[in-house]
Amino acid sequence: MTFGAQGGDARPTIVFVLGVARSGTSALARVLSLCGGALPTALVGAMPDNPLGHWEPRAANVLNEKILRRFGSSGFDPTLRLQEAGALDAAEQAACVEEIREFIATLPNAPFVIIKDPRISLMTGMWFEAARLAGFDVAAVNALRHPQEVAASVAQRSVVPPELSSALWLKVNLLTEAGTRGVPRVFVEYVNLLEDWRREMKRVSSALGIDLGTRDESAIEEFLRPGLRHERHNNQVTDLFGADWISTTYETLQRAARDESWDEAVLDRVFDEYRVNERDFRAVFDGYQRIEKANRYFRPSVMKMIYEVRALANRRRGTWA
Repeated sequence: MTFGAQGGDARPTIVFVLGVARSGTSALARVLSLCGGALPTALVGAMPDNPLGHWEPRAANVLNEKILRRFGSSGFDPTLRLQEAGALDAAEQAACVEEIREFIATLPNAPFVIIKDPRISLMTGMWFEAARLAGFDVAAVNALRHPQEVAASVAQRSVVPPELSSALWLKVNLLTEAGTRGVPRVFVEYVNLLEDWRREMKRVSSALGIDLGTRDESAIEEFLRPGLRHERHNNQVTDLFGADWISTTYETLQRAARDESWDEAVLDRVFDEYRVNERDFRAVFDGYQRIEKANRYFRPSVMKMIYEVRALANRRRGTWA
């Protein structure tokens, strides 16, 4: 089947640019738009941390963050609480899908439209369902970048520690891969895009069945300037959390981005291990927070007074001597 084709009864396609923030999603979205893709209106513009623009719709940003916070999560949440069975009941999920569908109904009329917001990777199921209900086919371009480059880039713009950045890198990449199974998709590594954008756009066009022949090559060359990649890490991946999760995930997705043979089961193993460990440690930390909240008035001075009263009540005898 050809997606994004013009003419006949072909449905338009939403090409979702997915992946963790600071992994080249902005560059991918812009290059795709310069190759013929339509962008939503009212985009997040240039900022000091992204001087060439974000190329993502402001309304989608606000909507996604609103949904995440509604259910106790956010874009900086390393847990899988929102992905657990029963996190949203059927009515809650349907309401979210309808909110997303209403936004999608505002998209431009074009053979294929580019939508990018890193938060979408956390709820691909709802976005894909809403897109189909709105009359669109769905395809995905999954961005990939070296985890240490992402952590270093995040550190330049916020106070997020590398451990949290690494956990978010792992979580989002695993969810992106799992959430795009069964839809036309392609993986693009940021360094490969900067090295040869024509080759990567050819890969995207072939994998998704969309026409990327209407392109502004001079604008793309100007946009993908040599200094666009500020962080460079050519060394091996540094694993954290006492496991090989980050290196295994990166190496596996690198193979996918090179169109080499790779095994989804490898990522299933990492995802299952991360989910079990995250859930257990979340229970530990939640328990700690509950105890701290309950004991917030039980200060050392109060402890001393209580002990003295009990010692007096026992006349400082026996075990209270």
